[in-house]
Amino acid sequence: MPDIPSAPSDAIVIVGGGHAAAALCAGLAAAGLGARTHLVCAEAELPYQRPPLSKSFLKNADETLQSHRNESWYAEQGISLHRGDAAVAIDRAARTLQLRSGATLPYAWLVLATGARARSLPALPTTLANVAVLRSAADALRLRGQLAAATSITVLGGGFIGLEIAATARSLGKAVQVLEAAPRLLQRSVSAELAGHVLDTHRAAGIDLQLGVRVSDFEIDGERLAALSVDGQRTPVELLVMGIGAAPDTALAEAAGLACDAQAGGIVVDASLRSSDAAILAIGDCANFPERDTARRLRLESVQNANDQARCAVATILGAPEPYRALPWFWSDQGSMRLQMAGLMPAPSSAEVTHHRRPGTTPASFSLLHYLGERLLCVESVNAPLDHMAARKLLEAGRSPAPALACDPAVPLKQHL
Repeated sequence: MPDIPSAPSDAIVIVGGGHAAAALCAGLAAAGLGARTHLVCAEAELPYQRPPLSKSFLKNADETLQSHRNESWYAEQGISLHRGDAAVAIDRAARTLQLRSGATLPYAWLVLATGARARSLPALPTTLANVAVLRSAADALRLRGQLAAATSITVLGGGFIGLEIAATARSLGKAVQVLEAAPRLLQRSVSAELAGHVLDTHRAAGIDLQLGVRVSDFEIDGERLAALSVDGQRTPVELLVMGIGAAPDTALAEAAGLACDAQAGGIVVDASLRSSDAAILAIGDCANFPERDTARRLRLESVQNANDQARCAVATILGAPEPYRALPWFWSDQGSMRLQMAGLMPAPSSAEVTHHRRPGTTPASFSLLHYLGERLLCVESVNAPLDHMAARKLLEAGRSPAPALACDPAVPLKQHL
């Protein structure tokens, strides 16, 4: 039997409606714990797939949300749904969760899968008619309508979400401008060489990408943003999308006195995903966890991280905790590019890191292999899915083929396993 802490109920209460929460529901159901599970979602929708929101969902007015599971599945598993009823307070002493409706849920285990919120600028209200963010289904529906009516779009931020939206808008024939304050794209996510390729590809597609720019002086006319200043020059705006990153949603945890990381952000958890309260776990975008091979702490926003942490949380709830040691991997579809990353890029200051290019089957496909000494750390692939799958297996197995061998296009990367 699971090792359940003493509590007024044996319920397992999950707060959140994203990938982590959906995966945890599936894991608990498979373990026979569905009837004890409550899912609390602030949104009225069932948990749904998030990646399509910046791509196919924006393109197609007829596309609907892709639910992870239909409502009948939750009913069959005995999972209680509390949709459109946000969690507002945790009483750790009584082990209860209060909902906006006034309902109170006792819990033996509470799992916070609260995700992250799109960052905004204090000087720029997102309520303006032509200013948008993209994080939720409601955001996507609003942006889809705005995008359909616009002829041009300005994207603030050159991260994954901003570039995905920019590529989608360009495929719809819109004039697209991307403004990035950093000296290069995707500065915290990918290598400089990959960022350069992404820049060149988007510019070749007709996207106006400006790097190292200062955006200020927002000119608001009634309920609309009329213009902004780019390096001191007034720039008119028809539709502005803010893609300046996301901040972990830790408000509920902070109000309950749980330890949170003020610098890196996120709810601090141990290797088994327990927070500073042993009866409360945190998983997914909101969790700040120890990296598997170093002393540093991480917070990752990816479907892989959400799914793998959900499996780890199930083990903890079942009384057989295991350290979270899953290999991070990511992807991003941007127009003609499918970017796939396995492992984490080392810090730019790592002088001993070397970078090697493996040619692909076409000029638009290749992989970048990053080594620390003789150890393979990370592989970035562009339109090379077989390389990506092999790289994940190599990194999970701790295998590091010599760069000259790994970069030989005549030899499939999987043959080094």
